[in-house]
Amino acid sequence: MKDEIEKSRVKPYRVLCIDGGGMRGIYTAALLDKLTGYYARLRNVEALDFGKGFDLIAGTSTGAILGCAAAIGRPMSSIVALYEQHGAAIFPHRIKDGFLSPLWRAVTKGGRIVRAGDAALQSALRNELQDITMKQVLDKRGIGLSIPAVSMEKHRAWVFKKTPRSGIRDDNYRLADVCLASSAAPIYRSLAAVLEPDGGLDNFRVFADGGLWANNPVLVAMIDALSCAEPTQPIEIFSIGNVSRPAGSQIQPKNVHRSMLSWKLGAEIGPLSIDVQEFAYDHMARFFADHFTKLGRPVTHVRVPQQEAAATMLQYLSLDEARPKALKALITHGHDDADMVKCLCDSPGHLEGRMIHTLLKDVPPMPKTGVPTEVFQ
Repeated sequence: MKDEIEKSRVKPYRVLCIDGGGMRGIYTAALLDKLTGYYARLRNVEALDFGKGFDLIAGTSTGAILGCAAAIGRPMSSIVALYEQHGAAIFPHRIKDGFLSPLWRAVTKGGRIVRAGDAALQSALRNELQDITMKQVLDKRGIGLSIPAVSMEKHRAWVFKKTPRSGIRDDNYRLADVCLASSAAPIYRSLAAVLEPDGGLDNFRVFADGGLWANNPVLVAMIDALSCAEPTQPIEIFSIGNVSRPAGSQIQPKNVHRSMLSWKLGAEIGPLSIDVQEFAYDHMARFFADHFTKLGRPVTHVRVPQQEAAATMLQYLSLDEARPKALKALITHGHDDADMVKCLCDSPGHLEGRMIHTLLKDVPPMPKTGVPTEVFQ
Protein backbone atom coordinates (compact mmCIF):
# COMPACT_ATOMS: atom_id res chain seq x y z
CA MET A 1 0.00 0.00 0.00
CA LYS A 2 2.81 2.39 0.90
CA ASP A 3 4.55 1.74 -2.43
CA GLU A 4 1.30 2.50 -4.32
CA ILE A 5 0.91 5.79 -2.47
CA GLU A 6 4.51 6.76 -3.29
CA LYS A 7 4.01 5.96 -6.98
CA SER A 8 0.79 8.01 -7.12
CA ARG A 9 2.40 11.05 -5.53
CA VAL A 10 2.92 13.80 -8.09
CA LYS A 11 6.59 14.71 -8.24
CA PRO A 12 6.93 18.32 -7.10
CA TYR A 13 8.81 20.94 -9.10
CA ARG A 14 11.63 21.77 -6.72
CA VAL A 15 13.56 25.01 -6.59
CA LEU A 16 16.69 26.00 -4.68
CA CYS A 17 17.34 29.69 -3.91
CA ILE A 18 20.60 30.91 -2.35
CA ASP A 19 21.12 34.46 -1.09
CA GLY A 20 24.15 36.62 -1.69
CA GLY A 21 26.39 37.80 1.12
CA GLY A 22 30.05 37.93 0.13
CA MET A 23 32.39 35.79 2.21
CA ARG A 24 29.47 34.73 4.40
CA GLY A 25 28.75 32.23 1.63
CA ILE A 26 31.21 29.92 3.36
CA TYR A 27 28.62 29.54 6.13
CA THR A 28 25.99 28.37 3.63
CA ALA A 29 28.41 25.95 1.99
CA ALA A 30 29.44 24.54 5.38
CA LEU A 31 25.81 24.09 6.47
CA LEU A 32 24.88 22.26 3.26
CA ASP A 33 28.05 20.17 3.37
CA LYS A 34 27.35 18.89 6.87
CA LEU A 35 23.61 18.43 6.39
CA THR A 36 24.00 16.45 3.16
CA GLY A 37 26.79 14.50 4.82
CA TYR A 38 24.40 13.37 7.56
CA TYR A 39 21.90 12.09 5.02
CA ALA A 40 24.59 10.42 2.91
CA ARG A 41 25.59 8.38 5.97
CA LEU A 42 21.98 7.58 6.83
CA ARG A 43 21.43 6.33 3.29
CA ASN A 44 24.79 4.51 3.20
CA VAL A 45 26.08 6.33 0.11
CA GLU A 46 29.32 8.27 -0.48
CA ALA A 47 27.72 11.68 -0.98
CA LEU A 48 24.53 13.35 -2.16
CA ASP A 49 24.21 15.11 -5.52
CA PHE A 50 22.43 18.03 -3.86
CA GLY A 51 21.94 20.12 -7.00
CA LYS A 52 20.31 17.21 -8.84
CA GLY A 53 17.51 17.30 -6.27
CA PHE A 54 16.14 20.42 -7.96
CA ASP A 55 14.55 21.33 -11.26
CA LEU A 56 15.68 24.97 -10.96
CA ILE A 57 18.45 26.71 -9.03
CA ALA A 58 18.55 30.48 -8.45
CA GLY A 59 21.46 32.20 -6.74
CA THR A 60 22.75 35.73 -6.40
CA SER A 61 26.35 36.85 -5.96
CA THR A 62 28.02 34.36 -3.61
CA GLY A 63 24.78 32.38 -3.88
CA ALA A 64 25.35 32.14 -7.64
CA ILE A 65 28.71 30.48 -6.98
CA LEU A 66 27.16 27.92 -4.63
CA GLY A 67 24.19 27.38 -6.92
CA CYS A 68 26.24 26.83 -10.08
CA ALA A 69 28.61 24.51 -8.22
CA ALA A 70 25.65 22.45 -6.99
CA ALA A 71 24.15 22.42 -10.49
CA ILE A 72 27.24 20.73 -11.97
CA GLY A 73 27.56 18.26 -9.10
CA ARG A 74 30.41 19.76 -7.12
CA PRO A 75 30.48 18.82 -3.41
CA MET A 76 29.89 21.71 -1.04
CA SER A 77 33.17 20.85 0.68
CA SER A 78 34.97 22.08 -2.44
CA ILE A 79 33.22 25.46 -2.15
CA VAL A 80 34.21 25.71 1.50
CA ALA A 81 37.79 25.07 0.35
CA LEU A 82 37.46 27.70 -2.41
CA TYR A 83 36.61 30.38 0.14
CA GLU A 84 39.30 29.21 2.55
CA GLN A 85 42.05 29.10 -0.08
CA HIS A 86 41.14 32.13 -2.17
CA GLY A 87 39.06 34.40 0.06
CA ALA A 88 41.99 36.55 1.20
CA ALA A 89 43.10 37.07 -2.41
CA ILE A 90 39.57 37.90 -3.59
CA PHE A 91 39.21 40.46 -0.79
CA PRO A 92 42.79 41.58 -0.13
CA HIS A 93 41.72 44.61 1.93
CA ARG A 94 38.91 44.50 4.49
CA ILE A 95 36.95 47.75 4.86
CA LYS A 96 36.96 48.24 8.61
CA ASP A 97 34.53 50.19 10.77
CA GLY A 98 34.83 53.95 10.79
CA PHE A 99 35.81 56.19 7.89
CA LEU A 100 39.61 55.95 7.98
CA SER A 101 39.78 52.49 6.39
CA PRO A 102 37.66 53.26 3.30
CA LEU A 103 39.28 56.69 2.98
CA TRP A 104 42.81 55.23 3.09
CA ARG A 105 41.80 52.63 0.54
CA ALA A 106 40.30 55.22 -1.80
CA VAL A 107 43.25 57.61 -1.58
CA THR A 108 46.23 55.25 -1.58
CA LYS A 109 45.13 52.09 -3.37
CA GLY A 110 42.71 53.24 -6.06
CA GLY A 111 41.63 50.34 -8.24
CA ARG A 112 44.59 48.11 -7.44
CA ILE A 113 42.77 46.23 -4.68
CA VAL A 114 39.67 45.39 -6.68
CA ARG A 115 41.78 44.59 -9.76
CA ALA A 116 43.80 42.03 -7.79
CA GLY A 117 40.63 40.59 -6.25
CA ASP A 118 39.01 40.29 -9.67
CA ALA A 119 41.94 38.28 -11.02
CA ALA A 120 41.85 35.96 -8.00
CA LEU A 121 38.12 35.34 -8.30
CA GLN A 122 38.30 34.71 -12.04
CA SER A 123 41.02 32.11 -11.50
CA ALA A 124 39.15 30.38 -8.65
CA LEU A 125 35.88 30.25 -10.61
CA ARG A 126 37.49 28.93 -13.76
CA ASN A 127 39.21 26.21 -11.77
CA GLU A 128 35.99 25.17 -10.03
CA LEU A 129 33.45 25.57 -12.83
CA GLN A 130 35.71 24.94 -15.83
CA ASP A 131 34.22 26.10 -19.16
CA ILE A 132 30.78 24.61 -18.55
CA THR A 133 27.95 26.67 -20.04
CA MET A 134 24.38 27.37 -18.99
CA LYS A 135 23.01 25.20 -21.82
CA GLN A 136 25.24 22.27 -20.89
CA VAL A 137 23.82 22.26 -17.37
CA LEU A 138 20.26 21.98 -18.67
CA ASP A 139 21.13 19.49 -21.42
CA LYS A 140 23.34 17.19 -19.37
CA ARG A 141 21.83 17.55 -15.91
CA GLY A 142 18.25 18.69 -16.52
CA ILE A 143 18.67 21.62 -14.11
CA GLY A 144 17.53 25.15 -14.97
CA LEU A 145 19.47 28.20 -13.75
CA SER A 146 18.37 31.76 -12.93
CA ILE A 147 21.20 34.07 -11.86
CA PRO A 148 20.42 37.77 -11.22
CA ALA A 149 22.85 40.54 -12.20
CA VAL A 150 22.69 44.19 -13.30
CA SER A 151 23.38 45.31 -16.87
CA MET A 152 25.49 48.45 -16.68
CA GLU A 153 24.77 49.41 -20.31
CA LYS A 154 21.15 50.21 -19.50
CA HIS A 155 21.11 50.15 -15.69
CA ARG A 156 18.52 47.39 -15.76
CA ALA A 157 18.02 44.06 -14.08
CA TRP A 158 19.47 41.13 -16.00
CA VAL A 159 18.85 37.47 -15.24
CA PHE A 160 21.23 34.92 -16.74
CA LYS A 161 18.68 32.24 -17.42
CA LYS A 162 18.47 28.81 -18.97
CA THR A 163 15.29 26.84 -18.43
CA PRO A 164 13.10 24.83 -20.83
CA ARG A 165 11.07 28.05 -21.40
CA SER A 166 13.79 30.71 -21.46
CA GLY A 167 14.92 30.87 -25.07
CA ILE A 168 18.54 30.83 -26.26
CA ARG A 169 20.08 34.21 -25.32
CA ASP A 170 22.19 32.90 -22.44
CA ASP A 171 22.91 29.38 -23.75
CA ASN A 172 26.65 29.80 -24.26
CA TYR A 173 27.57 31.96 -21.28
CA ARG A 174 30.09 30.13 -19.12
CA LEU A 175 29.10 29.57 -15.50
CA ALA A 176 32.37 31.14 -14.34
CA ASP A 177 31.52 34.37 -16.20
CA VAL A 178 27.93 34.34 -14.97
CA CYS A 179 29.11 34.05 -11.35
CA LEU A 180 31.67 36.80 -11.91
CA ALA A 181 28.89 39.08 -13.17
CA SER A 182 26.42 38.27 -10.39
CA SER A 183 29.04 38.87 -7.67
CA ALA A 184 30.49 42.16 -8.98
CA ALA A 185 29.65 44.16 -5.85
CA PRO A 186 30.33 47.90 -6.28
CA ILE A 187 33.04 49.27 -3.95
CA TYR A 188 33.99 45.80 -2.73
CA ARG A 189 34.87 44.32 -6.13
CA SER A 190 35.40 45.24 -9.77
CA LEU A 191 32.54 45.41 -12.22
CA ALA A 192 32.51 42.34 -14.47
CA ALA A 193 33.43 42.67 -18.14
CA VAL A 194 32.03 39.48 -19.65
CA LEU A 195 32.62 38.36 -23.23
CA GLU A 196 29.34 37.99 -25.06
CA PRO A 197 29.70 34.40 -26.30
CA ASP A 198 27.80 34.88 -29.56
CA GLY A 199 28.98 38.40 -30.28
CA GLY A 200 32.58 38.07 -31.49
CA LEU A 201 35.97 38.21 -29.81
CA ASP A 202 35.84 41.84 -28.69
CA ASN A 203 32.18 42.31 -27.73
CA PHE A 204 31.90 42.59 -23.96
CA ARG A 205 29.01 43.36 -21.63
CA VAL A 206 29.61 44.93 -18.23
CA PHE A 207 27.66 43.77 -15.19
CA ALA A 208 27.27 44.64 -11.51
CA ASP A 209 26.18 42.50 -8.58
CA GLY A 210 22.66 41.06 -8.74
CA GLY A 211 22.38 41.79 -5.04
CA LEU A 212 21.61 45.39 -5.93
CA TRP A 213 18.06 44.28 -6.70
CA ALA A 214 17.63 40.55 -5.95
CA ASN A 215 20.04 39.54 -3.22
CA ASN A 216 17.36 37.10 -2.10
CA PRO A 217 16.36 35.66 -5.50
CA VAL A 218 13.23 33.86 -4.31
CA LEU A 219 10.77 35.94 -6.37
CA VAL A 220 12.87 35.51 -9.51
CA ALA A 221 12.83 31.77 -8.89
CA MET A 222 9.09 31.69 -8.17
CA ILE A 223 8.30 33.38 -11.49
CA ASP A 224 10.43 30.88 -13.42
CA ALA A 225 8.95 27.95 -11.50
CA LEU A 226 5.42 29.06 -12.32
CA SER A 227 6.45 29.27 -15.95
CA CYS A 228 8.19 25.89 -16.12
CA ALA A 229 6.20 23.60 -13.83
CA GLU A 230 3.26 21.63 -15.18
CA PRO A 231 -0.13 23.22 -14.38
CA THR A 232 -1.02 20.55 -11.83
CA GLN A 233 2.48 20.09 -10.44
CA PRO A 234 3.11 21.32 -6.87
CA ILE A 235 5.99 23.79 -6.54
CA GLU A 236 8.37 23.56 -3.58
CA ILE A 237 10.85 26.40 -3.09
CA PHE A 238 13.73 25.89 -0.65
CA SER A 239 15.46 29.16 0.19
CA ILE A 240 18.65 29.54 2.20
CA GLY A 241 20.41 32.65 3.43
CA ASN A 242 23.68 33.23 5.20
CA VAL A 243 24.56 34.56 8.62
CA SER A 244 22.57 37.73 9.10
CA ARG A 245 24.05 40.62 11.01
CA PRO A 246 22.05 41.78 14.03
CA ALA A 247 19.81 44.21 12.15
CA GLY A 248 18.71 47.71 13.06
CA SER A 249 20.18 51.01 14.20
CA GLN A 250 18.96 53.17 17.03
CA ILE A 251 19.62 56.68 15.67
CA GLN A 252 18.95 59.88 17.54
CA PRO A 253 17.26 62.69 15.55
CA LYS A 254 20.35 64.87 15.93
CA ASN A 255 22.46 62.19 14.19
CA VAL A 256 20.43 61.73 10.99
CA HIS A 257 22.56 64.13 8.91
CA ARG A 258 25.07 61.56 7.72
CA SER A 259 27.90 62.36 5.37
CA MET A 260 29.65 60.07 2.89
CA LEU A 261 32.24 59.31 5.54
CA SER A 262 29.52 58.17 7.94
CA TRP A 263 28.42 55.67 5.29
CA LYS A 264 32.03 54.46 4.94
CA LEU A 265 32.15 56.13 1.50
CA GLY A 266 29.19 53.96 0.45
CA ALA A 267 30.42 50.64 1.85
CA GLU A 268 27.64 50.57 4.48
CA ILE A 269 24.87 50.76 1.89
CA GLY A 270 25.36 47.22 0.56
CA PRO A 271 24.86 45.42 3.90
CA LEU A 272 21.81 47.60 4.62
CA SER A 273 20.28 46.64 1.26
CA ILE A 274 20.95 42.95 1.92
CA ASP A 275 19.21 43.08 5.31
CA VAL A 276 16.15 44.83 3.85
CA GLN A 277 15.84 42.47 0.88
CA GLU A 278 16.20 39.32 2.97
CA PHE A 279 13.26 40.33 5.12
CA ALA A 280 11.02 41.82 2.43
CA TYR A 281 11.46 39.19 -0.30
CA ASP A 282 10.96 36.33 2.13
CA HIS A 283 7.63 37.75 3.30
CA MET A 284 6.48 38.58 -0.22
CA ALA A 285 7.31 35.05 -1.34
CA ARG A 286 5.28 33.58 1.52
CA PHE A 287 2.36 35.87 0.68
CA PHE A 288 2.36 34.86 -2.99
CA ALA A 289 2.82 31.17 -2.17
CA ASP A 290 -0.20 31.21 0.15
CA HIS A 291 -2.39 32.97 -2.39
CA PHE A 292 -1.35 30.78 -5.31
CA THR A 293 -2.20 27.76 -3.16
CA LYS A 294 -5.63 29.19 -2.34
CA LEU A 295 -6.22 29.70 -6.06
CA GLY A 296 -5.50 26.03 -6.72
CA ARG A 297 -1.82 26.21 -7.70
CA PRO A 298 0.06 24.64 -4.78
CA VAL A 299 3.24 26.62 -4.00
CA THR A 300 5.24 26.10 -0.80
CA HIS A 301 8.12 28.31 0.31
CA VAL A 302 10.53 26.90 2.90
CA ARG A 303 13.19 29.18 4.33
CA VAL A 304 15.87 26.94 5.83
CA PRO A 305 15.89 27.80 9.57
CA GLN A 306 18.88 29.58 11.07
CA GLN A 307 20.00 30.40 14.59
CA GLU A 308 20.90 33.92 15.58
CA ALA A 309 24.61 34.59 15.42
CA ALA A 310 26.36 35.08 18.74
CA ALA A 311 27.33 38.63 19.62
CA THR A 312 30.99 37.65 19.33
CA MET A 313 30.44 36.89 15.62
CA LEU A 314 29.47 40.46 14.73
CA GLN A 315 33.11 41.29 13.97
CA TYR A 316 33.20 38.51 11.34
CA LEU A 317 30.09 39.38 9.30
CA SER A 318 31.40 41.95 6.83
CA LEU A 319 30.95 41.04 3.17
CA ASP A 320 34.73 41.15 2.65
CA GLU A 321 35.79 39.43 5.88
CA ALA A 322 38.34 36.78 4.86
CA ARG A 323 40.58 36.39 7.92
CA PRO A 324 41.16 32.72 8.84
CA LYS A 325 39.61 33.11 12.28
CA ALA A 326 36.51 34.66 10.73
CA LEU A 327 36.14 31.83 8.21
CA LYS A 328 36.56 29.28 11.01
CA ALA A 329 33.80 30.98 13.00
CA LEU A 330 31.46 31.04 9.98
CA ILE A 331 32.11 27.37 9.24
CA THR A 332 31.44 26.43 12.87
CA HIS A 333 28.19 28.39 12.82
CA GLY A 334 27.19 26.62 9.61
CA HIS A 335 27.85 23.24 11.20
CA ASP A 336 25.84 24.22 14.29
CA ASP A 337 22.91 25.25 12.11
CA ALA A 338 23.14 21.97 10.18
CA ASP A 339 22.75 20.14 13.50
CA MET A 340 19.72 22.27 14.32
CA VAL A 341 18.12 21.71 10.90
CA LYS A 342 18.70 17.95 11.21
CA CYS A 343 16.85 17.99 14.55
CA LEU A 344 13.92 19.75 12.88
CA CYS A 345 14.00 17.19 10.06
CA ASP A 346 13.61 14.45 12.68
CA SER A 347 10.66 16.18 14.35
CA PRO A 348 7.34 14.73 13.11
CA GLY A 349 5.48 17.94 13.95
CA HIS A 350 7.77 20.38 12.17
CA LEU A 351 6.34 20.83 8.67
CA GLU A 352 9.31 22.64 7.11
CA GLY A 353 11.75 20.23 8.72
CA ARG A 354 9.87 17.26 7.29
CA MET A 355 9.88 18.83 3.83
CA ILE A 356 13.67 19.23 4.01
CA HIS A 357 13.87 15.63 5.22
CA THR A 358 11.82 14.38 2.25
CA LEU A 359 13.96 16.42 -0.13
CA LEU A 360 17.20 14.96 1.19
CA LYS A 361 15.80 11.43 1.07
CA ASP A 362 14.99 11.98 -2.63
CA VAL A 363 18.32 13.57 -3.67
CA PRO A 364 20.32 11.07 -5.76
CA PRO A 365 23.76 9.86 -4.64
CA MET A 366 27.07 10.76 -6.25
CA PRO A 367 30.79 10.01 -5.72
CA LYS A 368 32.42 11.83 -2.82
CA THR A 369 34.56 13.81 -5.28
CA GLY A 370 31.51 15.01 -7.18
CA VAL A 371 30.14 14.47 -10.67
CA PRO A 372 32.97 14.05 -13.22
CA THR A 373 33.35 17.03 -15.55
CA GLU A 374 33.50 14.59 -18.47
CA VAL A 375 29.71 14.49 -18.20
CA PHE A 376 29.59 17.91 -19.84
CA GLN A 377 31.86 17.11 -22.78
